[in-house]
Formats: sequence, C-alpha cells, structure tokens
Amino acid sequence: MKAKIDPVQLYETMSVYENEARAGGLYYIAGMDEAGRGPLAGPVVAACVILDPERPVYGVNDSKKLSPKKRAALKLEIEEKAISIGVGIVDEKVIDEINILNATKLAMKDAFEQVFPIPELLLIDALTLDLPVEQKGIIKGDALSVSIAAASIIAKETRDQLMLQMDEKYPGYGFKDHKGYGTAAHIAAIKELGPCPIHRKTFITHFTG
Repeated sequence: MKAKIDPVQLYETMSVYENEARAGGLYYIAGMDEAGRGPLAGPVVAACVILDPERPVYGVNDSKKLSPKKRAALKLEIEEKAISIGVGIVDEKVIDEINILNATKLAMKDAFEQVFPIPELLLIDALTLDLPVEQKGIIKGDALSVSIAAASIIAKETRDQLMLQMDEKYPGYGFKDHKGYGTAAHIAAIKELGPCPIHRKTFITHFTG
C-alpha cells in the first residue's frame, strides 16, 4: 500500500528554493509553468504565481500527480491565497505561425507581465525567458518547487476548462476526455471527421494526408 504523503511535509520539502531565496533577502518569488505543449489541438497556457509565505497552500504538487478533483480545489485555494497570479494563453493559430516553443515563451511572457509586484526571482522549469528578472531554471521544477507546482496547477486547470468548452463547441472529437492530446481515439476522430478550427495544423499533418 502506498504511504500517504503528509501535505505539510511536502510543502516544506518543495519550499527549499523559495526558502533559500528568502534567506538571501528576496521576498517576491514567482513560479512559472505551462500546460499544453504536446496536444494536437487547443492553446498553450502558462501561469506565473507569487505565493504568500504567510499563507501556505498545503497539498500543492506537480499537477500531473494530482486527481482532477484535488487539482480543482487547490486552484481555488491558490487563487484565494497567492499574492499575485498571471495567466497567458496563446491559441493554435499562433502556435502554427511561430512554433510551439516560441508560443510557450509568449504565453509565459504574457503571464509574467500580469503579476504584481514585479518578482525579484523567477523559478522556471528548464526554460530561459527574455525578461528583466533574475531566473533560476529547475529541471522537473513542478515536482521540486512549490511555486512552480502552483503555476502548473493554475495552467493545467485553466487549459482543461477551456478544452471542456471546446468539447461542447466541437462535439465528436472527445476533447473533454483527452483535452486535445494525441490519443488513439482523438486521432481516429481526426481521420473520420477531419480537423476542426482548434486543431494545430502543424501537429496533425501525419493524420490528414
């Protein structure tokens, strides 16, 4: 049987980078992450979050390790307690025009520009952005930094909700189930129905001939 993770201990473990920065005199520390680099349809969404060290959000973890119910509850708590949150959304048309890496960076830049106060340090998962702020790249940061994990939750939940809306707008593709990722059912639907307006044309050339 899998041992239950103590949320308070998890929070402390994942606050190492934040605590180190605060020990060096910094206070406004932001985490950045994205959701939706890999799907065949829909936008890429980035979030930038400045958590309040006086109001911890216990249970925060890499969004991929959380159930949808837990993730949704944590998103609400993060929104209530965080000092600031920014969300950037770049749609499939721009992704096709400038490629997914550049679109991801654009979404992250948009998210960063929405947070206030301006962060003194940006913790980010393995990307470097052209922004006027000190940055620290952390490989697999969404599992190691509470700030990046919080951003991953906001980005993932925001994108999932958008894809649920797209499921209603474009029925038959199963967006509510796979959120645009390239599952066998999704690929079969593209082959049967053809692409819809939110499909990334540069991602589906193998399936559309």
